[in-house]
Amino acid sequence: MFRRTAPLVPLLLTLLLAACAGSSSRAPVAAYVPPPVIELEPDQIPELVDEKAYELPSLAESILDRGFELVGTPYRYGGASTKTGFDCSGFVSYLFHEEAGIDLPRSTREMIKLDAPLVARKDLEPGDIIFFNHRGRGRVSHTGIYIGDNEFIHSASRRSGGVRVDSLTDSYWRASYIEAKRVLDQASLPEQAPQH
Repeated sequence: MFRRTAPLVPLLLTLLLAACAGSSSRAPVAAYVPPPVIELEPDQIPELVDEKAYELPSLAESILDRGFELVGTPYRYGGASTKTGFDCSGFVSYLFHEEAGIDLPRSTREMIKLDAPLVARKDLEPGDIIFFNHRGRGRVSHTGIYIGDNEFIHSASRRSGGVRVDSLTDSYWRASYIEAKRVLDQASLPEQAPQH
């Protein structure tokens, strides 16, 4: 029997030594090497942060867009709706309530007393409320909303067609202009957010 298995002995020994050698010796573990740091020039770094200060979305645009849709709505003394028509303060109040969630006083005499920043005529911005005295009595009698480029939108009168756009450079409006207020500054208050 030994003679039959004798030729296998060297083969078995080789396999045994190979198995022992494989299990007892380990490949050396390489030390961790971090990836190289790549330095970029400032113009290669993408801008991740906008450097502009955060601003509230402008409500003036939605107020004016809705106002332009209402051009031609008839004038009605005491009116404050699209169904019955508007007087001047009714028109301004309607737009600020519907588009900005700001409730304004119903009369121009109360509206001009609003605790809002006064704006110089040269600094008018779209959405500012402007006040006029067109009856010659020394007190406010009309209001509208500045739209830019020396123009404003308002509900003028029954005779002039109701809601329309006029120019502050027109001699009549230039002479009767009193002041302007930036009521949209109040829109930053949480309780006055739009209720849509």
